[in-house]
Amino acid sequence: MAKGDLQLERIEGAYRLGYGQFLHVATAITGDVELAADAVQDGFVRAITRRNTYRGAGEVEGWLWRIVVNAARDVSARRRDVSVDGVPEQEEPRPAVPEINDVRAAVASLPERQRLCLFLRYFADLDYQTIGHVLEISPGTVGATLHSAHSALRTQLEEVRSV
Repeated sequence: MAKGDLQLERIEGAYRLGYGQFLHVATAITGDVELAADAVQDGFVRAITRRNTYRGAGEVEGWLWRIVVNAARDVSARRRDVSVDGVPEQEEPRPAVPEINDVRAAVASLPERQRLCLFLRYFADLDYQTIGHVLEISPGTVGATLHSAHSALRTQLEEVRSV
């Protein structure tokens, strides 16, 4: 079996087994399920077309996560730039569930690296090594970033409770 065929088989297997997790993380990044589905599709199309560029450093899964996360970030950035007649798009109002909205707002206020680490750790259940590979940071930085994110969330949510 040729190297390209083996990569294609591994990519296809990861897609079939992990689509739900990829979609979940992409939804967290984009804020929209349909955009997330597009991002996952775009990411896997990129992976298939660029499969010969995979150098074998780390697991294929980490390489795929990096591609899908970057695709979701691209979609999210394009979404922020979209406007109709110069007026930015308005998000639909969400149901009034203060606890959920408070958590969402707190997570949304985190710096991007902290949000991505949280999404990859808790939505995709990736280990620190794989998260580091996806985000191109060391596993120690992943741990420190998660610690900072937890601390920031704890502080913000305690402030909300005291109001």
